[in-house]
Amino acid sequence: GEPGGRAGGEEEEEKVEEKKEDVDSGQSEPPAKRVRSEDLGQDGESREDAGAEEKEPTERKRARGQNKSRPCMKPNHYEQSRLCPSVTQGCAEKCYFGARCRFLHDVGEYLAVKPADLGRSCVLFETFGKCIYGVTCRFAQAHLGDGYQNIVNTDLAKQWEGKSLVRNNLSKELQHQLRKRKFSFRKADEYLRGLAKPHGDGGKGDPKPDALQSPGLPGGEEASSTKTVGPVTDEDVVKLRSCEKKKLEIQGKLYLAPLTTCGNLPFRRICKRFGADVTCGEMAVCTNLLQGQSSEWALLKRHHTEDIFGVQLEGAFPDTMTKCAELLNQTIEVDFVDINVGCPIDLVYKKGGGCALMTRSNKFEQIVRGMNLVLDVPLTVKIRTGVQEKINVAHKIIPKIREWGASMVTLHGRSREQRYTRGADWDYIAECAKIASPMPLFGNGDILSYEDANRAMQMGVSGIMIARGALIKPWLFTEIKEQRHWDISSSERFDILKDFTNYGLEHWGSDTQGVEKTRKFLLEWLSFLCRYIPVGLLEHLPQKINERPPYYMGRDYLETLMASQNVDDWIKISSQLLFPILWKRRLAKIEHGYSISGFANPHPFC
Repeated sequence: GEPGGRAGGEEEEEKVEEKKEDVDSGQSEPPAKRVRSEDLGQDGESREDAGAEEKEPTERKRARGQNKSRPCMKPNHYEQSRLCPSVTQGCAEKCYFGARCRFLHDVGEYLAVKPADLGRSCVLFETFGKCIYGVTCRFAQAHLGDGYQNIVNTDLAKQWEGKSLVRNNLSKELQHQLRKRKFSFRKADEYLRGLAKPHGDGGKGDPKPDALQSPGLPGGEEASSTKTVGPVTDEDVVKLRSCEKKKLEIQGKLYLAPLTTCGNLPFRRICKRFGADVTCGEMAVCTNLLQGQSSEWALLKRHHTEDIFGVQLEGAFPDTMTKCAELLNQTIEVDFVDINVGCPIDLVYKKGGGCALMTRSNKFEQIVRGMNLVLDVPLTVKIRTGVQEKINVAHKIIPKIREWGASMVTLHGRSREQRYTRGADWDYIAECAKIASPMPLFGNGDILSYEDANRAMQMGVSGIMIARGALIKPWLFTEIKEQRHWDISSSERFDILKDFTNYGLEHWGSDTQGVEKTRKFLLEWLSFLCRYIPVGLLEHLPQKINERPPYYMGRDYLETLMASQNVDDWIKISSQLLFPILWKRRLAKIEHGYSISGFANPHPFC
């Protein structure tokens, strides 16, 4: 995982967290209070409470990391007075919950409390000829007729009929199998039984290579006891050799890193449009996938424009990782599966996953061999230089990873302790690329311009992975392919945000819940976009990824607003995309620096 959420850097975690949740929940949050044990009296009450009436509470200076202990405030205002899905789908008489349903069934009653529409144009109706959210859509006036009937553009709808725009969805049947533990993990179970056998040392110590490579070979006692259904084919008795697997031909291509939280499907669509060749889903926790959690399976979704697409798994143990690999191999369409051995956050590391696998070589080997055994697609691994800052171990691990059967390694040129601070060690990446040969090795770290990409390719790597650079300027892929600096205007950048918003409404929905989710991820992304310094304002080219410029004025008001580090300004930008305003008319005035205070809008720029 990369920055943006569960696997984000410290500065990324802290910057957006304080105010973005207030936006999601639609309500302000009271300032956090900390009560130390010595401040409590014998009765357990705070000493300050006694004098609360006499003096005003003083605002304490915020310490680093303070927000991590704040209570989670999830948006719940759209759950109140919600219309039953059966009414939206036109089958109110078949409500699944019956008399116990807590949702509204009266459309008129729902419309009396529904928030005002956000605009007169629905992106779903304009694109697909039909909006499945009907009366609950926040742009419903664009496709509602008499009696609140949902209008359908039949000619446009027929063009999309039968086409699968987003793949890798979790079916109800599969979810039921996983929750009832009825899914068959035949290959994984055979492999794990081979690991469980004692190998001359009472089952302790290092597992023997033959047990790892060929568990449950045909002809043995284990094979004869296995129950089979139907005729036995070659696939049942002969292991697919690594040379027979589909090859991952991505040498020299631009690889968009699996960015946790920010690397969602709408963002990947933006990057594909600007020239990203390879995309990867956000880091998914294998145990959550095995439990059939819908929120985790959503990370595996693939848009039809993603021609080379992989998923990244995080786990700490061979049984869960191998079973998860077999599950995905049978149920979704991917071109490769990546193992996350680079996540630095404590939540993952302390459980033995992420970077911790670099220090647990036995488990690491069992995971790689097991997943490679059950997968029909190539297996890749993403690692860091090591755990400690000045002790690099990647050069020792990479030859083993190649021996275990991985098809490719991606090396982030920082240790776990460094997180995302200081510069990536590209000299060490070059050294590891030589050691990895003939296995391809991709380099990752600090690429924010085509000069950075050119220097990286000169280090002998097979290709480059771009992470934070894509978050700061997604048009970086175009710059690299065209070998130029793009002095992109503020209006062009605003159009990118508008496209992201439309993609978000397509993906997460145009009802209130989908709008709020789109707003949430837009604000997450704006916390990175504000770091971009326009090419026309730079004293020297190119911009470096860890540079933090002083406050500066843009060439127009919108450019200045986009450079702001203030969360309130990010909210102002998002309000221009997700509130009922005449954004084109406003944008024209903003670019010329005119006053816009006369517009009737609850969330204006000024």
